[in-house]
Amino acid sequence: MTGMVYLIGAGPGDVKLITVKGRECIEKADVIVYDYLADAHLLEWARPDAELIYAGKQCKDHTMHQWEINELLVQKGKEGKIVARLKGGDPLVFGRGGEEAMALGEAGVPFEFVPGVTSPIAAPAYAGIPVTQRAMATSFAVVTGHEDPTKAVSGIHWEGLATAVDTLCFVMGVGNLPTIAEKLMAHGRPASTPVALVRWGTKTVQEVLVSTLEHVVEDVEKAQLKAPAIIVVGDVVNLVKNYNGSIINLYSAKLL
Repeated sequence: MTGMVYLIGAGPGDVKLITVKGRECIEKADVIVYDYLADAHLLEWARPDAELIYAGKQCKDHTMHQWEINELLVQKGKEGKIVARLKGGDPLVFGRGGEEAMALGEAGVPFEFVPGVTSPIAAPAYAGIPVTQRAMATSFAVVTGHEDPTKAVSGIHWEGLATAVDTLCFVMGVGNLPTIAEKLMAHGRPASTPVALVRWGTKTVQEVLVSTLEHVVEDVEKAQLKAPAIIVVGDVVNLVKNYNGSIINLYSAKLL
């Protein structure tokens, strides 16, 4: 008896941004395995008898290792359960959904991807920052701000990334912000380039800090802004009024 595992993008934070299909999977699931960034209100759609398993990860605080999550999904699938695996944003944008899918495939457990709204686009949008803009930004890239610590050499091609892409969106990068700013400036990005950090993007507690590459590290430390936050680098940030390094509360997609 084999069940079904749905690898679901729970969206960037605002509960209403989950897809209709994502909600349907939650409603019919026997088991829900959810992450730190998947809003807890999504669980209100679960069946009363559904098994809820928290598998959240924060910096240096992992409830489960990734291999344990993989094994859990395989186990529940082999038990014949319908499993809703809730992952913040989109499961395939730095969500390790591909790794979970590989584990399920190797074990012969059916699975399906349910795409979600990804935070590198949605969080800036809720702060009034479009990642592309006619005559201002014709390209954007999503980059990890926290690479696999076991890698001997960085996989990020800073020399090309710094100047070849108009808008850069870094995820999981608050802890490595000094390195990100240093690398971009060292490879040709002007120190005056505007930068925004959007913390808890799309949620009612969203906070935004606007600065420049040259001053962003100092401004973030002064404001004591913590993770989770999306880092946006590029001229599109100028569409938000410059608040000179102070945190502002912006919620809803308006160009200020």
